[in-house]
Amino acid sequence: MTLDLRHTAVLALHWQINVIKPEGFFGGMLAEPVAKSGVVGRAVRFHEAVGVPLVFTRFTIPEGEGGLVRNTGFMQAVGGAQEAFRPDAPGAQLISEMAGQPSHVVDNQKLSGLAGNDLPAWLAERGIHTLLLTGVATNLTVEQTARCGTDLGLTVYTISDCVAGPTEEVHAASLANLELATAGCLTAEQVLAS
Repeated sequence: MTLDLRHTAVLALHWQINVIKPEGFFGGMLAEPVAKSGVVGRAVRFHEAVGVPLVFTRFTIPEGEGGLVRNTGFMQAVGGAQEAFRPDAPGAQLISEMAGQPSHVVDNQKLSGLAGNDLPAWLAERGIHTLLLTGVATNLTVEQTARCGTDLGLTVYTISDCVAGPTEEVHAASLANLELATAGCLTAEQVLAS
């Protein structure tokens, strides 16, 4: 497998305090498995080594709720805690390990990092048609974004050792789904070797 890096970007999903740190909104569900997995360190190294545009997405809720639709239990929960997700709230910020890495940051109120924002147009304007996904959680924003990107006509690979879920079983099941529904899963080493 050979990637054309001129047309590739990393899409780094929800590497924010609210999602993966103990003090964050989802800390009770994700902080421990993320820390135990070592995914943050691997993703930091991958982001630094890959040499393509690095786009971060943040789940935020601006005043007036932006594009938030409370049509799932997940969206109802975050809608009920809007202050914690304001763009300038401490929990909405990127984790310190990655705060200096982005080429571009996109905020939205959808589970997919490619929905409800101008990111698909931003990628198209730059001739980017291949995405390498990192982020948390594998079974939520990673899987949703991978499927959405595939439906938009992008070639999407999930970097399997740079994503994490709430349990190993859920993570593995989600990666198995992505093997079938997208271009597949690659390790960071496989990408860097290509």
